[in-house]
Amino acid sequence: MAVLLAVLGAAVLHAVWNALAHGVPDRLGGFALLGLSSGTCGLVTVVITGLPPARVWPYIIASVLLHLAYYGGLLASYQLGQFSQVYPLARGTSPWVVAVVAIVVLHQEPVPVELAGVLLISAGLIALVFIGGRPTRRQSPALLAAFGTGLTIAAYTVVDGVAVHKVALASYMGWVFMLQGLIVPLLVLCRRGPGFLTVERRFLYAGLGGGVVSLAAYGLVLWAQTRGTLASIAALRETSIIFGAIIGALFFGERFGPKRALAAAVVVAGIVLISAG
Repeated sequence: MAVLLAVLGAAVLHAVWNALAHGVPDRLGGFALLGLSSGTCGLVTVVITGLPPARVWPYIIASVLLHLAYYGGLLASYQLGQFSQVYPLARGTSPWVVAVVAIVVLHQEPVPVELAGVLLISAGLIALVFIGGRPTRRQSPALLAAFGTGLTIAAYTVVDGVAVHKVALASYMGWVFMLQGLIVPLLVLCRRGPGFLTVERRFLYAGLGGGVVSLAAYGLVLWAQTRGTLASIAALRETSIIFGAIIGALFFGERFGPKRALAAAVVVAGIVLISAG
């Protein structure tokens, strides 16, 4: 039950930082601010924890590169398509891919009820793609970019899930967040100069605050990965989309609607099955 509550709490925090990022009109600048904030927190952590064992460095490097690929894929998806379609596809792809890898490669075999819950959550999230209507051929590039982004999410989930069993959680999390977090603003700085820092104060606070919240959210997920199966944790984490839709309806006046409610009900059914497993 502690693992379930931790991952659902992480999903709520993930939805919160996405809502904060939603308020920043410059998405690239928002990513840079988020990275600056989480990277600074990671830097403080590594100063305290020191160097990790040599055997863990391949995991740290792989995780950093995959997270950077995730950010790039997400930005490309946003530029090519609508958020309401590409984001659910990206996040809904990850759970079933992680389940396949966990079973086939890592030999983690979730009980049938748990696996059914994972598939239900993934199906409920992907169903959100079709709420705005059936995707057209013109939307194919955006959907392909979103699917590729989902594969990067699955990849870093598996890498991190293996790594946290080999090193202290704080040390691993600190190095990953420091490296990926500080690389992003450096890349934006090279491309656009220091202008991404000259934003309205409320947008600056939103971007920096989102970094701290994202760090807390993923810290909970990494802790849960030391105690539960990768497939179920990956699926539960992606319920953040449903929490995000609820936040959008409550605070941004976005319409929830019966179709989203049905998709949310499918996701909740998946949560119930995973908790029963």
